[in-house]
Amino acid sequence: MNQQHSRTSPAWKPVAVVAGAVVAVGVVLYAADWFTSTGDIPRGVTVAGVDVGGRSPRDAEALLRDRLGSRADRPVMVRADDATAEIVPAAAGLGIDWAGTLDRAGDQPLSPITRLTSFFGSREIGVVSSVDDAALTAAVENLRPVVDRAPVEGGVVFDAATPVPVLPVTGRTLDVDAAASTLERDWATGNTVDLPYDGQAVTVTEQGVRDAVDEVATPAVAAPVVVTGRENAVTELPPERVGEVLRFEPNDDGGLDPIYDTDAAIRILAPGLAETETRPVNARFDFSSGRPVVVPSQEGVAVQWPQTLENLPDLLAGDGPARSVEAQYGPQAPAVTTEQANGLGIREVVAEYTTGGFEYASGVNIGLTADIVNGAVVAPGETFSLNGYTGPRGTAQGFVESGIIDNGRPDRAVGGGISQFATTLYNASYFAGMEDVEHTEHSYYISRYPEAREATVFEGAIDLKFRNPFETGAVIESFADSSSVTVRIWGTKTVDVESITGSRSAPTSPDTIRLPRGPQCIASSGAPGFTTSDTRVVTDAATGAELSRTTRTVKYDPVPIVRCE
Repeated sequence: MNQQHSRTSPAWKPVAVVAGAVVAVGVVLYAADWFTSTGDIPRGVTVAGVDVGGRSPRDAEALLRDRLGSRADRPVMVRADDATAEIVPAAAGLGIDWAGTLDRAGDQPLSPITRLTSFFGSREIGVVSSVDDAALTAAVENLRPVVDRAPVEGGVVFDAATPVPVLPVTGRTLDVDAAASTLERDWATGNTVDLPYDGQAVTVTEQGVRDAVDEVATPAVAAPVVVTGRENAVTELPPERVGEVLRFEPNDDGGLDPIYDTDAAIRILAPGLAETETRPVNARFDFSSGRPVVVPSQEGVAVQWPQTLENLPDLLAGDGPARSVEAQYGPQAPAVTTEQANGLGIREVVAEYTTGGFEYASGVNIGLTADIVNGAVVAPGETFSLNGYTGPRGTAQGFVESGIIDNGRPDRAVGGGISQFATTLYNASYFAGMEDVEHTEHSYYISRYPEAREATVFEGAIDLKFRNPFETGAVIESFADSSSVTVRIWGTKTVDVESITGSRSAPTSPDTIRLPRGPQCIASSGAPGFTTSDTRVVTDAATGAELSRTTRTVKYDPVPIVRCE
C-alpha cells in the first residue's frame, strides 16, 4: 500500500515575496526619479521664497530673474532698534549672483530618504549677492546719523521754578562691518533687515529720575528759602533760582543723588545782607610825611555764610518756617593786617624814576592812574599787574580822551597817555630789581623814553607785570603834576641795577601816508626805524657780586610820514 506525503511552504515566504516586490518597485522608482531629475535643482529648494526645486538650472534662473530681478531697485527697509531707514540695494552696490545662488542648491541627493522627504518639505538657500564693497560700506556709513546716538543719562534740570525730568536713553552705534554683511545676506528676502549695533548702557533708571523729581526737586522749589539778618534785613533764594544751587548725580543704585552748591547759594543770598556787614579795612601806607607810614587795618563784621547755610538741604526740603534761618555773623579779617604791613620790611626807597613832557589830557589820565596805584603793596613772591590793579579805565572812572598810537600812527582814545605811567613804573621796577613777567614796547620809538626800556599798555590786551623776587615786600609810591610823573618803590635794598643801552642798527625808512584833512588826520614828519638793545646787570648791593645779566633786543618800526591833504 503506497503512502502519499504532502509538502507545505514556510510561513515567511509570502512576506519575503511581498517585501522583495516592494524593494524592487522602490528601486525602479528611485532609478526613474534619479534619471528623470538628473541635472535639475533638488526638490524643495527655495530662493528668497521662490520655489525653484525640480527645475533645470536654466529654468530656475529664468524664474528667479522674473521674480527677484527688480528687487535690487526697490527700497529695502532696514532697522536698528527703533531706528528705521531705507536702502536701495542697487545704489548700495548689491545685486544677485544668479549662477552662484543656484550653485548653493547643490546636486541631486543620493540618499533615498532625502529624495523621499523632499516631496514634503522645503529648504531655503537665500541669494548669493554680487557686491561693490566700497559702495556698500558707504551706504551703511550713511545710516549712522539715523542709527547712532549718544547715551543720555537720566537726570533732573530746572526750567525756572519747574523741575524737568530727563529720562535716560541708551546709546547705540551701528556696527558697520556686521551691518554690511547682514545686508549682503538678507536684502533680497523682501523682509525688513535688522542691522546689528553696539549699545551703550546708562546708569539711571526712569524710576530713579521720577523719585528725584518727586522727593527732592519738587519740594526744593515749593517756596523761597529766607535768610534774616541784622536790623530785620531779609534775603531770599527764590524758587526760580534753585536750579543754580541744586543738581543731581547718578549713583550706583540706578538713582540720583542731590548735590547742593553752597557757594552758588551764597552768591545769590549775600548781596541782600551786604548792607548789614562792616567791610574790613586793609592796612595801607601813607606818604604824606615823606616816608611810608603804616595806617592800621580794621577788622570787619560779615555774615558767616557756610555756617548759616550748613543745613541747606533741610532748608530746601522744609515747609513753612522750616525754610527760614537766621544769619550768623562773625569777624572778617582784612587781607593786609597791621602786623603784616609792619613786617614787609618797608625801610627805604630802592628805586625811583620820573618822566615828563605830556599834554594836559594825558596828564589827567596819568594823574588818575598814579592816584590809583599809589600805596600798592607787592608782597614777597607776588606779581603786580597794572591792568589788574587799576581795573577799567573809561569815562565812568574819570579818564578822558588823549593821544595814543594806533597801527603806527598817532590817534586819540579814552585813557590815552597811560603808557607814560607804564613806562615810568616799568623803569622803577627795573631798577628795583623786580623780575620782568610781561611788558611790551611801543611799536615805534618815542624820544622821551629810554631806548629798549619802555612799555605800553592797552586795557584787556597789553599789560605790564612784574614779580617781587625778594624776601621783603615792596610798596609803590606814585604821584604826578602837570608836567611829570614819578614812581618810587620802597622796600629793603639788597641789589644794585645797571642799564647798558646798545647801539642802533638796521635802520628802516618811513612810508608816507596821505589822509583827508580833518580832525581825524594828525600830521607827522615821521622818523626812521631801528633795532637796539638793553642789558640789565644786577649785582649784590653788599658785595658787588654780579647776580644776573639779561639782554633784551627791540626792533622799532619807522614812524610813518602822515600828510593831511
